[in-house]
Amino acid sequence: MTEFFGNFWVLLVLKVAAIAVVVPLLSLVVIYAELKIGAHMQNRIGPYFAGGRWGWAQPLADAVKFLQKEDTIPAEADQTVFKVAPMVSLMATFAVFVIVPFSPVLIVRDLDLGIFYALAASSFGTLGILMAGWASANKYSLMGGLRAAAQLIAYELPLVLAVVGVVIQAGTMSMVGIVEAQAEPWFHIGDFGVSLPYLLQGQVIGFAIFMTAALAELSRIPFDLPLAESELTMGFVTEYSGMRFTMFFLAEYAGLVSMSAIAATLFLGGYYVPGLDSNIFGPIVLLGKTALLVFLIIWFRWTWPRVREDQLQGLAWKWLVPLTLFNIVATATVKVVF
Repeated sequence: MTEFFGNFWVLLVLKVAAIAVVVPLLSLVVIYAELKIGAHMQNRIGPYFAGGRWGWAQPLADAVKFLQKEDTIPAEADQTVFKVAPMVSLMATFAVFVIVPFSPVLIVRDLDLGIFYALAASSFGTLGILMAGWASANKYSLMGGLRAAAQLIAYELPLVLAVVGVVIQAGTMSMVGIVEAQAEPWFHIGDFGVSLPYLLQGQVIGFAIFMTAALAELSRIPFDLPLAESELTMGFVTEYSGMRFTMFFLAEYAGLVSMSAIAATLFLGGYYVPGLDSNIFGPIVLLGKTALLVFLIIWFRWTWPRVREDQLQGLAWKWLVPLTLFNIVATATVKVVF
């Protein structure tokens, strides 16, 4: 039995299966959190029928409702691309979790180019959105897909450049290596070493830009122009229903969790907290930090209005890209000098 579970391929399959179960559960929790947090921010009650007073079963009720709906495909749509598009978006989101370390050993695969892989996989999901927009044979869907592609081009650059400062400080692109680098003492008080996450080591600009670009990558308010209900009906998902609509919906919230987990790993120390055994408490610590960032993203949704397309592009090219370049130069200078 030990030999069986010690086999590389068996262990890999088990880890991937665990992700396939855990990620949808986390997505349901985040959906419920958004319903309740949004309700409290707007002084509403929120869901309270499904699941009793607290409405905890509302996400499950919504899932059952979506699964019962008829799966319709427009007559003039490219049926193959139309069917594959939501799978591409969902699998791209799931692929990101492969390199998220929940502890020094609780990780599907610790790649030497881990953060590079994560950013590449997360941007691949936009291809599914573009496929959905083009294949739907609907002008609103096509406009939503083109907007998503434009956002990817604009915000992928500052997203990647924001990470470069962390990579320079850590000296590695391995996600576990980045966490371990933050666990190293930054300064000493007597014989006691004090370790700080990179957010407190000067990566404030990098963190702010990463979270802003992540909002655009996820098409979340104030950057939800690919959906923009008031302009495009429902954007690239206008023609989707049933299971395929559910897959896009799930991909959005799974992506929210994955990007928050990556940000927590890069800037907040990941699974590490001084004084706690990371092998035991690591998953709880990382989930707690991820939940904090998820709350921040939800807070933005219910606070900021949607920006215009020109404002979205201007923010990326006029402000975020120059600031990330400044952050890289400053980080490299400090790294060399000190």
